[in-house]
Amino acid sequence: MAKKEISSQFKIQAPGGQATPAPPIGPALGQHGVNPGQFIQQFNDRTRPLNGKVVGCVITVYKDRSFEFEVKAPPVAVLLKDAAKVDKGSGVPHKEKVGSVTMDQVKAIAEEKGKELSGHTLEANCRIVAGTARSMGITVED
Repeated sequence: MAKKEISSQFKIQAPGGQATPAPPIGPALGQHGVNPGQFIQQFNDRTRPLNGKVVGCVITVYKDRSFEFEVKAPPVAVLLKDAAKVDKGSGVPHKEKVGSVTMDQVKAIAEEKGKELSGHTLEANCRIVAGTARSMGITVED
């Protein structure tokens, strides 16, 4: 079978299992020729276990208007907010701290993100996650 010709490829972030075709998702899909209802149904079925956690998604649209999508792990910032049990990061992260996480939690987040982070080792990925925590005003405890 011949390979399908790719028309476009784009990324969106949506709540797992609870996405709707309302803006901003519906219009983003529509402008690339994807049927929003069909995509939302498939996306919600595939991400139901995540139940509301924001996840990234890479959508590939082909010339015949068919599509494929790959669900990524939630962003590091979302995982850190869950681990620290805070609603949002600090507006002035170097002065006001909003929460703290342990090094074990940082390691668990780095393992969950795995290949999506740019570090070559688990230790390097832990440093990436710890840096994100610091920039959000979350203290990393040993």
